[in-house]
Amino acid sequence: MAYKIVFFGTSDFSTPSLEALLKDTRFEVVAVVTKPDAPIGRHQTLTPPPVKVIAQEHDVQVFQFEKIKTDESYDQLRGFLASARNDGKVDAYVVVSYGKIIPQRILDLPKHGCINVHGSLLPLHRGASCVQAAIAEGDQKTGVTVMLMDAEMDHGDILAQKEIAIGPEETGGQLHNRLSQLGAETLPDILAGYLDGKITPQPQDHSLATYCKLLSREDGKLDWTKSAAEIERLVRAYNPWPGTWTEWAGKRIKILKTFLSDLTSTKKAGELNVQNDKLVVICGDGNSLEILELQPEGKRAMTAKEFIVGRR
Repeated sequence: MAYKIVFFGTSDFSTPSLEALLKDTRFEVVAVVTKPDAPIGRHQTLTPPPVKVIAQEHDVQVFQFEKIKTDESYDQLRGFLASARNDGKVDAYVVVSYGKIIPQRILDLPKHGCINVHGSLLPLHRGASCVQAAIAEGDQKTGVTVMLMDAEMDHGDILAQKEIAIGPEETGGQLHNRLSQLGAETLPDILAGYLDGKITPQPQDHSLATYCKLLSREDGKLDWTKSAAEIERLVRAYNPWPGTWTEWAGKRIKILKTFLSDLTSTKKAGELNVQNDKLVVICGDGNSLEILELQPEGKRAMTAKEFIVGRR
């Protein structure tokens, strides 16, 4: 008999894991819990989360709680899990990039607790921006952790980890996609092994824990007093979200792609200057960063050469 699963997820990081469980005959996804539909784009079109679309394609019950820490949300989930359709039990929750903190009383509802797929090698980079943090901090490797959830953030015992190397030019978006697929490839066998009683959870070494916050667009403002290497990593890490930017001539310029350069200049840190038809910025450590692609405020993305020609 298939294990009954309730899947919690919202973003496109979640979708490969949900699809992997839906295709695996060892599991029956009886419900999906996701965030409410949200306005997206310039015209603020009300758009369902990606996991909702997949759930509806497979005729799976969908819950979209505005707030999950309420008696109403708890009662709805408890009532659904106790319904005749589910034989009065659900074996486990699986949480992948849900985006809300789930209260302990909801975590306690399923028979075998709650399993989470996290996009870092815990205890490193606990928190919402774990993918960006790995690149920004200069890590050589990262991976996914399949773990049991408890009341604290990314704190529970580990069931399995899978590592991958971070490419020298890899962006946050590219790494996000690779980790999303790696999580989907790792999850089914580990989940089945745990529910079969074949995997023993291992506690994290909490003394090694590091943390990363939920990012906003303002976090993308570049501080040119940092080293060139730090800024180059940040530009990659924050591409596409939240993006990196600077101010020039009273307007914002998005910095899309950079390159560590050996060019020198007498300019101050943070001043844009043109050398040999290249757009260069001196950073706080005295090293230079060449800007390869950028987007001036109100204009399209362009190469540095196009920007230079336009300014002339």
